[in-house]
Amino acid sequence: MTHKDLDIWKGGVGLVTEIYRLTRGFPKMENYGLASQMQRAAVSYPSNIAEGAARDSIAEYVRFVYISLGSLSELETQIIISKNLGYASDVTILLNKVETLRKMTLKFIKYLKNKMEKHG
Repeated sequence: MTHKDLDIWKGGVGLVTEIYRLTRGFPKMENYGLASQMQRAAVSYPSNIAEGAARDSIAEYVRFVYISLGSLSELETQIIISKNLGYASDVTILLNKVETLRKMTLKFIKYLKNKMEKHG
């Protein structure tokens, strides 16, 4: 099993696509501002999951999954800001996806920590 088999990774890749679609409609002045930050945070989420999976210890894997969780929280904040600025009208579906991924990621971290405890 690789990172590509994980639902959190698949969901993250899907979220990246949605964020790129959303930010396409932002004002040009945001191309290197909020739009770029949102795109980087979105890409960072599945990328850190993939990078952690390639590490040689479960502890390192957990660390990278925590980093991905931070990127997800950053993205959530940026989605709310984009709505407040009027760049996005209804972000409920996106925010729900972020929350679902957050819960799934926390469960995955718990799974990895349990696995780490069992294997020392």
